[in-house]
Amino acid sequence: MPAAQQPARSAPPPEQDIPLHFRGALELADAIRTGDTDSRALTRLFLDRIQRGSGLRAFTHVAEERAEALAEAADRLLAAGILLGPLHGVPVAVKDSIAWEGTPLSGGSLARADCISDNTSAVVRRLIASGMVVLGKTAMTEFAFGLSGQNPTCGTTRNPWDALQDRAPGGSSSGSGVAVAAGLAPIAIGGDTGGSVRAPALMNHLVGYKPSSGLVSRAGCLPLSPTLDVLGPIARTVEDARILTAVLTGPDSGDPVTLTPQPTSTPPGTRALAVLAEEAWPVSMHPDAAEHWRRALERIAGSGWTLETWSPPAILDFDRLGRDNSAILAHEAYQRYGALARDEAAPLWSVIRSRIRAGAEVGTRAHAAALERRQAVQERFAREMASVAGLLMPGSDQSARTLDPEDERHAGLGAFLRPANFLGAAAVALPSGRDSDGMPLGLQLLTPDGTDASLLRVASALEGALGAGRPVPDLGPWRLT
Repeated sequence: MPAAQQPARSAPPPEQDIPLHFRGALELADAIRTGDTDSRALTRLFLDRIQRGSGLRAFTHVAEERAEALAEAADRLLAAGILLGPLHGVPVAVKDSIAWEGTPLSGGSLARADCISDNTSAVVRRLIASGMVVLGKTAMTEFAFGLSGQNPTCGTTRNPWDALQDRAPGGSSSGSGVAVAAGLAPIAIGGDTGGSVRAPALMNHLVGYKPSSGLVSRAGCLPLSPTLDVLGPIARTVEDARILTAVLTGPDSGDPVTLTPQPTSTPPGTRALAVLAEEAWPVSMHPDAAEHWRRALERIAGSGWTLETWSPPAILDFDRLGRDNSAILAHEAYQRYGALARDEAAPLWSVIRSRIRAGAEVGTRAHAAALERRQAVQERFAREMASVAGLLMPGSDQSARTLDPEDERHAGLGAFLRPANFLGAAAVALPSGRDSDGMPLGLQLLTPDGTDASLLRVASALEGALGAGRPVPDLGPWRLT
């Protein structure tokens, strides 16, 4: 039966009935510690699934020998009574914009097809130091400049929830999202400059967490917009995302932002949540998605939360926030990739070439003005959220649709996701169910910069309230039964 026809489960089956490849990262870590399995067996399981599921195009590089060596080391250490971290021995996948010495660093572009990393990013160093097993590099939108996940030059990752139509997998961290959804990895790392962790999570019934800037080092990663770039996890559960981020968090001299004292605040002891008023939505929602959103709010309210409709002041106009985020992103992307985009011989997808070139129209003065507004809106957003536990808003105007050559069909993703980046907010995308086509839908929770612990605590509670369960796509057509 095609995935689009399967009903969603309302709750996960008992853990013993969930295949290892569909269990969460913490569940697998516990299975390793108790001896129910070991890192070598798990790593081999996922490597075999990656090979059999190659038609999903989730991975651009599989580090088979290195992964097996890391798994063997993890098992030997555990046998000696040494546990390096809470996810010791658990496999993980990383986006192809994150350097790992001796592996490709293409950034999803043919223009970098021959680029091999000569250093290892801070993120990969932390993963390995904590005993995790890096399986390889995952596919992405070219230079991370797009949210549908489309990449016709290097090959677009397939959304596993529909084997009949080529639907958007969500980008730019498309391979990371699909790898977790299809059971090719239990957890993965992506990047979020304008929604690129949350988009693939929303389109694949997963949790996508964008931390506040400065928590996770970006040293050794290909930049798109240094002002906005952050790294974050795509996971099956909020707790998995929280633990992996804790593994990655810490000061790093390679990324000065991590050396800056992080803002702190005392979260309100409240069960009240703000809900973005419909008239403040940056774009209208598809009727099916809008009705699903309202039902999700009913489930949250029914679990004991007080929902307060919030109409933002003019300075927090969400359409303007998204456009300002795009201006900063475009200007900074042009500074780095403009020469490449101007080179007609460079093998770029025409859509990405146009997006980079458009950054030339955002001058230094406009860029500086957007940065100044960003500081003001961050402060105002923090004041507006002072009496509530966070802001609920839609994640997208629709579920994944079929891809279009102009890559315009999923513009609503950016409209709903980019405001959080401009606000500098901690943000998480949560699955809330599936639409009438059987495609995943979700919502977002935002809290002010530096309130990540509160965000994740509330998100964990909402995860249960939403009752979306942990359904998986029908993977028979992908040779992954």
